[in-house]
Amino acid sequence: MSRPERRPRSVYGVGEEPDPRFSLANERTALAWMRTAVAFIAGGIALISFADAGALPQWALALGLAAVLGGAVVAIRGARSWARIERALRLGEPLPPPSGLFVVAAAVVVAAAVMAGIAVGGLVRG
Repeated sequence: MSRPERRPRSVYGVGEEPDPRFSLANERTALAWMRTAVAFIAGGIALISFADAGALPQWALALGLAAVLGGAVVAIRGARSWARIERALRLGEPLPPPSGLFVVAAAVVVAAAVMAGIAVGGLVRG
């Protein structure tokens, strides 16, 4: 009985099977990136909904859209990172650096600062 071909071929079609623990750790990291992406998207949808309902200023609509698009970028980045690392594991090469981590960290800090500004503005007006 032959095994079905694994996809994507660009990852599974090179090198040799690594220790399953390393592949599973890489997969857990990719899933963490996906959870972060879903959180950005959910937060963006919430901002868009509240802005449409008039509970937030209209510029929050733009911030919500940016969060949704940011979530999409994080999801793509997580998938690409998984593929790069899995390929390196299979080829016995050094692991690539975590280049997307600092961008996501900066986005979280900016989003937190903006949300804190909204909260303080609401308290001052309120």
